[in-house]
Amino acid sequence: MKYAIIEAGGKQYRAEEGKLITVDLLPAEIGETIVIDKVVLLCDGDSVTVGTPYIKGASVNTTVDDQIKGKKILVFKYKPRINYRKRAGHRQKYTSLLVDSIVME
Repeated sequence: MKYAIIEAGGKQYRAEEGKLITVDLLPAEIGETIVIDKVVLLCDGDSVTVGTPYIKGASVNTTVDDQIKGKKILVFKYKPRINYRKRAGHRQKYTSLLVDSIVME
């Protein structure tokens, strides 16, 4: 099985060909091709290549599948006896990427 560990937005993700990965929001349109060259680890069957910190010549070609929002998180601040209550919500935005190919030059 061929897979790669990539870095996007300061976080690491496992990328396999033909699978979807969800990363933090990227400024890209749906259908646009993105090349991620920050490959930390590359595994092709029995051979494993580890970068220091990245592998030179390795890249992952992806296509933007969708721009999505995560689950809503409620933030509630409360102080007793002084009638202080604040409620706020947050929904994190994500980009869904389809991994097209893993390239090692």
